[in-house]
Amino acid sequence: MKSRNWWQRWQWWPSCLLALAVSACSTPFCNAPGGLCASGTANTSGAPAPALATAVTPAAPAPAAATQPEPSAAETFAVQLPPASPRDTINVPVPAAASAPASNAAPLRIALLLPLQSATLGDAAAAVRDGVLAAWELEPDNISIAVIETGDVAQDVLYRYAQAVQHHDAVIGPLSRAAVTTLAASALVSKPTVVLNYPEGQGSADASALPPLMLAMGLSLEDQARQLARRAATNLPVSIVSTATPWQQRVAAAFAAQWQANGQPAYRAELGTPDGELSDAEILQWYARLRTQRPGLLFSAMGAEQTRHLLAVLAEADAGEPDRLLNGLQIYGTAALNTGQPQPALNGVRLLDLPWRLQPDHAAVMSYPRPTPPAGADLERLYALGIDAYRVLRAISRAPQGAIRLDGVTGQLRIDFGHGPAQFERSEPAAEYRDGRPQVLTP
Repeated sequence: MKSRNWWQRWQWWPSCLLALAVSACSTPFCNAPGGLCASGTANTSGAPAPALATAVTPAAPAPAAATQPEPSAAETFAVQLPPASPRDTINVPVPAAASAPASNAAPLRIALLLPLQSATLGDAAAAVRDGVLAAWELEPDNISIAVIETGDVAQDVLYRYAQAVQHHDAVIGPLSRAAVTTLAASALVSKPTVVLNYPEGQGSADASALPPLMLAMGLSLEDQARQLARRAATNLPVSIVSTATPWQQRVAAAFAAQWQANGQPAYRAELGTPDGELSDAEILQWYARLRTQRPGLLFSAMGAEQTRHLLAVLAEADAGEPDRLLNGLQIYGTAALNTGQPQPALNGVRLLDLPWRLQPDHAAVMSYPRPTPPAGADLERLYALGIDAYRVLRAISRAPQGAIRLDGVTGQLRIDFGHGPAQFERSEPAAEYRDGRPQVLTP
C-alpha cells in the first residue's frame, strides 16, 4: 500500500487548491479534491483594484455607467465604501445568434458580478463567465450583459453590487461563499439576484432566510449527500467515513443528518492522515468495527484517491474472511469521486454528478459548446453552473412570480420565485462506476 510514487500521492493537489479557493465557494467544484471549499473569510486584504466592466450588448446598449449618479445608499453598508474608481468598457462582438429576428420580450440588462481580479478565484470566475456567455449567445432574447470584475474583499463586492443594481435589472453573482454570506446579510438586494453559492449555515435548521429577491443556486456536495441519503434504498444502518478535512466533515454531517431524519442509525468514522494519506492501521481498526456494526450501506465523504485507497485495504482484509463484508455492502459517494480519469478500483460505487459531466448526449448538454481548451472537472462544473444561472435568471425575468421547471445542464431544476424567500432545488442523475467510468443509472 505504501509503494505508490510521489506523483500518485500528490496529483490531486492542484484541484484541491482550487477547491480551497471558492468556499470561498461551497464544495468540490465548490468543495473537495477539485472544488471550491474553505471558511467564509476574505482571502485578500489590500485595497481593491479598479474593476473592469465588459458590456455585452445584443440589443441596444444600456446607458453608460459613467453617466449615472453614484449610489446614494452608502448608509446601508456595514463597511466604509472605497472611492469610486474609473472603468473601461470593452464592446464584445455580437454573436451570430443575436442577429436573429428581435424578441418580443422587454429589454433586460444583466450584471455579471464575478471575482475575476482574484488570484485564487480568477479561474473559477472565468469558467462561470464563459458558461453564462455561452448560454447568452444561444438565447440572447433582447438581453444585454455587463461583466463586472471584483476582487475578494467584501466591501469591494458590496460596492460593485450596489452600483450594479443602480444600472441593471438583474444580477448574477457573487461567487464565493464569503461574498454571498455578506450580501445576504446586507440590505442591498433590490433586484432579482442569482448568487452562485450558499451563505454560511444555509441548510441548517437555524439558517436565516435569504432576501426575497435572492436565489442561491450553488454547486454543493452537502446537497448531493442529502439527496443520496433520501434516495438510498435500504433500511439498514449506514457507516459514514471521512477524514478531518473541513469539506469532508460538512459532507459527512449532511448525509448523517438526512439519514437520521429518515429514522435510521448512522455510524460516523473519521480516519487520520498522519503522512498525508489514509492510515492503513486505522482503516483495519475501522474494518473490525464494521464487522460488528454490519451496516447495509457505506458512504464515503472523501475524494476519489482516498476512497480508492480505503476500498483496496478493505478488500484485502475482507478476502481472508469466510463471510465477506463487502459482498453485500452498497457503497455511495459524491461527485468528488468523478475526476474525469478512469477509476476501475471504484467499480460498483454509486454517486451523483451533473448531467454536464455524466450525459454528453443529454439534449440540454448538447446545445452548448464545450470550453476550449478543455478544462478540468471542477472548472467544467462551474462552466455548467454559468449556463444554468443565465437560464434561470432569464426565466425569472420572463415569469417573475411563480414556479419554474428547467431541464438544466446541472440537473433538473425547480425554482419558486416571487412568493417570499425564493426556493431552489436541484436533482442530479445517479451513476455507478462500471469499467472504470461512471455510467448513468436508469431511474
